[in-house]
Amino acid sequence: MSNVKIWLMQIRAPFLVLTPISVLVGVSVAVYESYPINALYLALAFIGALLAHIAVNVLNEYFDYKSGVDFKTVRTPFSGGSGVLVGGLLSPRSVYIFGLACVAAIIAIGGYFFHVHGAAILPLGALGLVTIYFYTTYLTKSPLLCAIAPGLGFGPLMVMGTFFALTGTYTLAAGLASIVPFFLVSNLLLLNQFPDVEADSQAARRHLPIAIGRKGSSNVYAVLLVAAYVALVIPVAVGVLPYMALFGLLTLPLGFVVVKGARQYYDQIEGLVPVMGRNVLLTLLLPLLMAVGIIVS
Repeated sequence: MSNVKIWLMQIRAPFLVLTPISVLVGVSVAVYESYPINALYLALAFIGALLAHIAVNVLNEYFDYKSGVDFKTVRTPFSGGSGVLVGGLLSPRSVYIFGLACVAAIIAIGGYFFHVHGAAILPLGALGLVTIYFYTTYLTKSPLLCAIAPGLGFGPLMVMGTFFALTGTYTLAAGLASIVPFFLVSNLLLLNQFPDVEADSQAARRHLPIAIGRKGSSNVYAVLLVAAYVALVIPVAVGVLPYMALFGLLTLPLGFVVVKGARQYYDQIEGLVPVMGRNVLLTLLLPLLMAVGIIVS
């Protein structure tokens, strides 16, 4: 296996498609509110967001390897890690250093936007760095923080971070648009935690499927998905976002199928895996359709 292919496995390249969609949501609101799109700012915002996603994936895998949890998980296409470190394909030290290099590059990009736009970037930047580095080692020990952190990263932090990079300000429309991916991505991680309950509990983690069980968490999943659709409809209803943003509602049938599957197969991992795949598709399609609708409005 080539070294490039191994590193692509390590950064979990197929999952990085979520990043451009979150960035696109931020871009769509900037376009809707008639801000000019600076190509350099957009490129740097996208690179920073992509590095943040890679850093989370890499550092999460490193810390899971160090804790031993990846030796105990039942690996699925959507959970349980890449298997690179467990398989001895890369050294843990090289993976950790790579993760830190990504964080350093993120800080450098943030420093550039601090120079361009001022100190208003600091709260988002600081919260983002804390979430990236401490997600696995600390945030996963709290059911609430573990549930919030993924959605926070790909929702308010990434969407509003992109919007700020392009505009130098924050607006209500950008904030409300970021709530949709917030619920979806928190739900994505929630469902992906179901296969890892036994292994994670041995590593002193305390996410929702451990705290309230898989059945209770499947009900939480349903509530959060409803919240995502409500978060889409309300800004349109009050005139903050254009009605074309409701393109996202085209995913409702898929959402119904995923909720039904999560509640049916919450304790049957083999049956749950296809549901997890459909959930990934839902998480990508809903904000993508919303963003396209905002842009073409």
